[in-house]
This record gives sequence, structure tokens and C-alpha cells, in this order.
Amino acid sequence: MINVLSLDVAAGAMICASFFARLMDVAILPQGLISLGLTVWVIYTADHLLDAKKLNQAAATERHRFHQRHFNVLLGVMILAIVVDATQIYFIRRVVFFSGLWLSLLVAVYFLIQQRFGFMKELLGSLLYTGGVLLIPLSVKGYIPGPFILPVLQFGMVAWINLLLFSMIDQWRDEKDHHPSFATTFGQAVTGRVLLFLFILSALLSVIQLSLFPSKPLATLILVLMSIFLLFIFLKKKYFEREDRYRLLGDAVFMLPFIYLLF
Repeated sequence: MINVLSLDVAAGAMICASFFARLMDVAILPQGLISLGLTVWVIYTADHLLDAKKLNQAAATERHRFHQRHFNVLLGVMILAIVVDATQIYFIRRVVFFSGLWLSLLVAVYFLIQQRFGFMKELLGSLLYTGGVLLIPLSVKGYIPGPFILPVLQFGMVAWINLLLFSMIDQWRDEKDHHPSFATTFGQAVTGRVLLFLFILSALLSVIQLSLFPSKPLATLILVLMSIFLLFIFLKKKYFEREDRYRLLGDAVFMLPFIYLLF
């Protein structure tokens, strides 16, 4: 249920934002984290509700069927979350607020173009997710310190791999429900090759990080572990496809940076 409601995605975003704040030595305020978690949950829920609303038949995925069955309740909860989020925005730092406004415009653009340019849905989604995670530490810091450019790139790549992997496994369901994605546009073979390329590139970035910036080995190893978990899903796709196991593990990888927060 936590996964169906995207609560784990919101929690993962909060954990990853704290991870990058710790890396960049930025103090992150509770209200900023709460606002981030609520915003991520609202975006994901709105996306699922819009997809569910367009269907004239029962959805092919449990996630969308749940949003169909409980559409009005979830819409009400989402509106309440927006109201609570608005109250938190009043207390966040000014620089974070204005950065959030720019990101909100990009979110609006995403919702407008995702149906027409479905093959870019995963790339745009990963960019928005990464932007949301980095919003607080980057807006407070003002720039990305040199040693952390590669971890940011690798994190964005992990987010992209995650969404591409989901679209690959969900291809037949998306085709049935007429949801555009990279996999429905280019097929399994091309999606698989792109994923292999991203896995290799992610591994190369890890080697470069450990060679050039060895001062944060634990952070690099956590990003490597995130990629390994997703690679395991990719290699054992048939197993993880059953009972939506891939979503449970795939979304859980964004909680792994919590390990870094313990030290």
C-alpha cells in the first residue's frame, strides 16, 4: 500500500535531499523537508489520478486501479496536502521558495507535454526528481561544488535508469492503457540497450569519483549500491515483474542514502 500510494517515493526524496545536504555541508530545515515530501507526493498522485481519469476500463496496473477506485478520496487528500504544503512554504527560506517556483514551472511543462512526447517522459521525470532532491541544498549553497558534480550526475542517472526500467517492465500494461513511455515508443530491445549503456556509464562515473575525489567513498559506494540493485532487477526482470516486486525494490533504492546519514 505504501508503494501504491507513492509514500515511499516521497520518503526517498526527503532522504536523498538530506544526503546531498550533508555532502555539501548545508543545513536543511524541517519545514523544507516536509514541503519537499508533500510536493513530491502531490506530483506523483496527480500524475496517477490523471492517468486513471483517462481510462474507460479497469486499469492494467494495481496502482492505477487503486487510484480509479478511490479517485475522489485521493483527490481530497491531495488538495489537503497542497494546503498543508502552502503553509510550510511560508516558513521556508526565501531562496528556496524562489527556486521552488522555477521548479514548479518545469513541473507544469512536464504535465503539458508528457502525453505528446511520451518517449521523453522518463528523462523529464528523472530531471524533475533530481531537481527536487537538489532544490534545498543547491539553492542554499548557490552552486554545485566541483567534487559533487559527478555524484549529482550519477544520482540523476540512477533516477533515469529507475524510470526506464519501470517503463520496460510495464510496457504491455502501458500499451493496454494507452500510456506513452520510452518502451512503448522504441520497444524492449532499444530500451534494454539504453539501460545497459547507462549502467556502464554509471560504473565509469563511480570509478572516476573514487579516483579523483576519494574523500567521500561511502557516498560513492551508496550510489554504486543503488545502481547494483537496479541492475539486479534488470537481470532478473521476470522474477521482479511478478506482484510488482520491481516497484518495491526499485523505489526502495532511494532510501539507501539513509545509510550515509547514520555516520
